[in-house]
Amino acid sequence: MYNDEMIYLGEDLGMGANKLWSAGWYVPGEKKDRFNLVKAGGSQMVSQVASNGRGHFEGMLGLKSKRRPMEISSDFGSFYVGDGAHEYGRPVENLDFERLTGAPEMRALLYGSLAQFQKVYGKFDRPLSLMVGLPLQMMMGADAKQYQAGVKGWLKGTHQFTADGEAVNIEVGQVRLTSQPVGALFDYVLDDEGHIQADRASAMLDEVGVISVGFNTVELLVVKDQGAVERFTAGNTLGVRRLLELLNRDGLWSLGELDEKVRTGRMRDEMKIILPIWAREVNGEIERRWGQSFKRFVKVIVVGGGALLLKEALTAQFGAKAYVPNLPVLSISRGLWKLSVMKR
Repeated sequence: MYNDEMIYLGEDLGMGANKLWSAGWYVPGEKKDRFNLVKAGGSQMVSQVASNGRGHFEGMLGLKSKRRPMEISSDFGSFYVGDGAHEYGRPVENLDFERLTGAPEMRALLYGSLAQFQKVYGKFDRPLSLMVGLPLQMMMGADAKQYQAGVKGWLKGTHQFTADGEAVNIEVGQVRLTSQPVGALFDYVLDDEGHIQADRASAMLDEVGVISVGFNTVELLVVKDQGAVERFTAGNTLGVRRLLELLNRDGLWSLGELDEKVRTGRMRDEMKIILPIWAREVNGEIERRWGQSFKRFVKVIVVGGGALLLKEALTAQFGAKAYVPNLPVLSISRGLWKLSVMKR
């Protein structure tokens, strides 16, 4: 029976990329009481944001014409977002947590992500319900409630903007928050119907470790009997950003530009030297927090963009207990969507 009053999306507010996931939603069919499933999936937009200077070359003979990044405009200004944005305007690279509470560049990035998602899978025909994954540090400590109120405050409501000149109007009717590593856990445990997979049910009772290697942070979460084990749970700033800083000692590139170089394989020689250094730093921090206690975990789930770079180092450290999903970058947003389906 069709009764979805909202479209459910998993939203991973990552510092390296904004990730969205939905397996789809139902729309009215041609016949009465018939509904068709709009099949969807995942989408990500690299977190490159640049102020739009509005000064562009046109028809310069001898140079290749390049497609500009998506341009997002609203009452907060005009920005380029996504791959290559830093080539077309002044890079905006504020990586503090305040950014996630509604800074203009964060709004531009989310709007770009939503516009891109609709281009791929179809327009939203009703309000959205967002299950949002936040860094662990925003879910803990004295400032946690303030951070979470700030995120909900700007996300919920009507969003009007233009994407490459096309007007877009999106209504967010519901916002629910959890931590990013929780999304990874539920991606592992739940199927696409939001049901616990029988062969993974033990992960809801026994201790499971989650390592999320993001752009800004490496986050460690241990869950037992559906609750966090706080002494094993922590976040630090040793994410991919740290790798890029090691590669960029002379400050020749923006972090976004360097991230693109790494992703496209244009720094292979430098990576051979720097990657092992970063891997030892990350492994050392995990060792400091978990020690040998990981041997009692039933599984260690490794996700995030950094998981692609550190897969060999981390799987060697945890052996057969290590689990890397088929889409480690989108795993968190996919798990957030699964959780939203289970909780609706």
